Amino acid sequence: MTFVAGLTLGRRFHDEVLAPILRRRFPDLRYAAGLLDGGSELLGLDTPRSTDHDWGPRGQLFVGAADAARIPQLRAALDADLPAEFLGWPTRFTGEGRLGVADRAGSRHGVTIDEPGGWWRERLGFDPAAGVTTADWLATPTQRLAEVTGGEVFHDGLDGALTGARAALAWYPDDVWRHVLAAAWTRVAQAEHLPGRCAETGDELGSRVVTAGLARDLMRLGLLLHRRWPPYDKWLGTLFARLPDAAPLVAALADALGPGDWRRREDGLVRALEDLAARTDDTGLAAPVRARSRPFHRRPFLVLDAGRIAGALRAAITDPVLRGRPPLGAVDQYVDNVDVLTHAHRVRRLAAALPVAADRPG
Repeated sequence: MTFVAGLTLGRRFHDEVLAPILRRRFPDLRYAAGLLDGGSELLGLDTPRSTDHDWGPRGQLFVGAADAARIPQLRAALDADLPAEFLGWPTRFTGEGRLGVADRAGSRHGVTIDEPGGWWRERLGFDPAAGVTTADWLATPTQRLAEVTGGEVFHDGLDGALTGARAALAWYPDDVWRHVLAAAWTRVAQAEHLPGRCAETGDELGSRVVTAGLARDLMRLGLLLHRRWPPYDKWLGTLFARLPDAAPLVAALADALGPGDWRRREDGLVRALEDLAARTDDTGLAAPVRARSRPFHRRPFLVLDAGRIAGALRAAITDPVLRGRPPLGAVDQYVDNVDVLTHAHRVRRLAAALPVAADRPG
């Protein structure tokens, strides 16, 4: 079978198979169709390796609330009328997981049918068609936002509802963006002096581990600065390397993570930190800091003193409630657990449990 990019396969599957079945069987049906539900193909990053699971001719159909009662009929019609394969790929799936593996002997087809509001609430915990609150933004992992805005709508016969909901999730409002960036720089400020201290005590392994954590945070920060939703770790480096003028940053972090000694590691980190500090200034979201590296107090290693960048961003927030929040940011800036981040109800419960105002002394 010849590999076809998943979004291309999905569009053709809709146009050449699903749409004709729906026109013939349900000529009055108003629906939307697309792929928004996860998978490397939504980011245009699928390869032949991706075809071994959760990949194949598939799609999502959405019908309005008035037609929700017809969903069982629609599923039955597709089950009866779908061809055994499309472009050489089986349209049935077998095995565990969201879809399992494309298999001619499989028992399930890869087309889901939902009412849009219910699907959004299940996927994200809210319906963006009704508006996106600050709490919604901060309780939504960026991987989820990357998926639903990075997939594709093949047809939108619901008065543009699906397209409009995706547009509402295109990017953070400026104050939320400031808050999330401030949280990212706060994380850097909390750790940027540790690689040097570890190395000073002879703990090269510890120094490298802390440096790797900083590199991950800086890669996510770079994407956020360029209005790109950071994906989960498998694709983080790929999308980071595609940022505008990414080559110096990639080289700097490669040096920081490479086989050299602490001084080479420090040089790479400093270059990356100063580059991203300048890019933060360039957003115009806060007064420019023009931060350059300097010694950490009287100790013999360099830091950016990243807290001053976080402070400038926080000072520029105009929403008094958001400005008063502790600098924790969005949920995936303080939670790194797949079994939390992939379940909307869990992640929202956790985010809702956090304080909405910074702790005050006294």
